[in-house]
Amino acid sequence: MTKELIEELNVQVSTWSVMYAKLHNYHWYVKGKQFFTLHEKFEELYNEATAHMDEIAERILTLGGNPTATLTEHLEQSVVKEAKGNEQAEEMVKTIADDFGKIMKSLKKGMDVASQEGDDMTEDILNATYQSIEKHQWMLNAFLGESNK
Repeated sequence: MTKELIEELNVQVSTWSVMYAKLHNYHWYVKGKQFFTLHEKFEELYNEATAHMDEIAERILTLGGNPTATLTEHLEQSVVKEAKGNEQAEEMVKTIADDFGKIMKSLKKGMDVASQEGDDMTEDILNATYQSIEKHQWMLNAFLGESNK
């Protein structure tokens, strides 16, 4: 286990913490014709964000590292930004789809580091997370009538 791998994993912990808060914001404040659909989807996604954050933080602990655990650290290290607070429903969906693209890029970097270290277990965790959000991104883009880029 190297410092670089722990740092990459902490980027994920921080990112999922920010996504958790952002998805809650969207869940609470979504309005319009798609309210019922999006309110439920955002809840599904914030519950999944919690699971990703917890699994990766526990992996860090298993490897002898220390997961980030303050909001300040999370905001500093996250690859996504927190909600602005004034997004409309379609903008919320677009933002999450774009955020998932940023997270997938970060996950790939973490998988590369884990692979270089021969840490198949960490690589598997990150790969499973990647596959899950890749599917969500596809569905969100389909909702918007767009194809994945």
